[in-house]
Amino acid sequence: MGVSERAYDAIVIGAGAAGLMCAITAGQRGLRVLVLDHANKVGKKILMSGGGRCNFTNTGTTHANYLSANPHFCKSALARYTPWHFIDLVERHRIAYHEKELGQLFCDESSKLIVKMLLDECTTAGVEVRTQSTIERVEHLDDGSFRLHTAQGRLVATSLVVASGGLSIPSMGASGFGYALAKQFGHGVLPTRAGLVPLTLTGKHAERLQDLAGVSLPVEARCNGASFRNFMLVTHRGISGPSILQISSYWQPGDDLRLDLLPGIDADAQLREWQATRRDAELKTLLAEVLPKRFAQRLCEHWIASKPLRQYTPPELLAVAGLLSSWPLVASGTEGYRTAEVTLGGVDTDGLSSATMMSRHVPGLYFIGEVADVSGWLGGYNFQWAWASGHASGTAIAS
Repeated sequence: MGVSERAYDAIVIGAGAAGLMCAITAGQRGLRVLVLDHANKVGKKILMSGGGRCNFTNTGTTHANYLSANPHFCKSALARYTPWHFIDLVERHRIAYHEKELGQLFCDESSKLIVKMLLDECTTAGVEVRTQSTIERVEHLDDGSFRLHTAQGRLVATSLVVASGGLSIPSMGASGFGYALAKQFGHGVLPTRAGLVPLTLTGKHAERLQDLAGVSLPVEARCNGASFRNFMLVTHRGISGPSILQISSYWQPGDDLRLDLLPGIDADAQLREWQATRRDAELKTLLAEVLPKRFAQRLCEHWIASKPLRQYTPPELLAVAGLLSSWPLVASGTEGYRTAEVTLGGVDTDGLSSATMMSRHVPGLYFIGEVADVSGWLGGYNFQWAWASGHASGTAIAS
């Protein structure tokens, strides 16, 4: 062994949520663990998440909250490290938190507390964390170990964990490094695309909605059998908001996207009631009572002919109801990785063990977190996958 080589039981590439959890888990079991990250500080996505408050888990997590070519793959890890395990860790570190909506847990103060907690756990477990470490290449040696060539010298480890994340938010240092490594070791990488991302509009939809930027309303977005009820926000470039970010993971250009503009209201019954009780009122006036006024006016300028309720025939009223409950919106694309919260696709889970996250091709090699083809919904699910897959791999390395 060369003079400059330092040996570890495990090296983790990526100091994000999954990588740090893996390192802590293995370190607590007595292993010598090194975490490497090319960024200048750890946990950048943790720091920015939830508007700086970090939506660190979701108490309602099940495998149904994830997209993957193999929807069953995430079950084992999620079952063995639940949101309650992570909440217990947060409470031990006396970090105050609250539930915002739908099981989403956020820090009361700052996401910095979650990063500090993970780093404190690393210190206690004897884990070494190095930032600004660029890996030039990785070799698989004859004895089964891995040699990493870095700017700071050569490193050797029995186990190598790839927790380098996906392509989302390149301004935070996201890269395709993990995918390249997967291919180097014979793994399939499924096509990647931006998920949990705002949608863009062009042409007539863009022209009609552009000056409504900032208008927000509750909708139920539906596409390809998935549906999400939450707020939609009109932006200068298109549409965003939780319901749109959620449905974006199920939508691809050309797919039929429908919005129920009156979620929870039977549009047909509402219109008939108005026709019976407020016959002389104009439709746009009444719609402005259940929708933002500017949005209601724009709908009536371009999509629905507004007139007094008494003038509508039953088939016309039915057509208006149909449009309100299933408004077709033609999106042209997404804002891409620049603003996407997650990367869909990635390392094919067929090549990984669902129990340990270890490669089926190369013993001692693991892929965890966002680099693998498991992507969660908006609302803390991606962090829960990071904790669970990190814990599964850390436990496996030490066993």
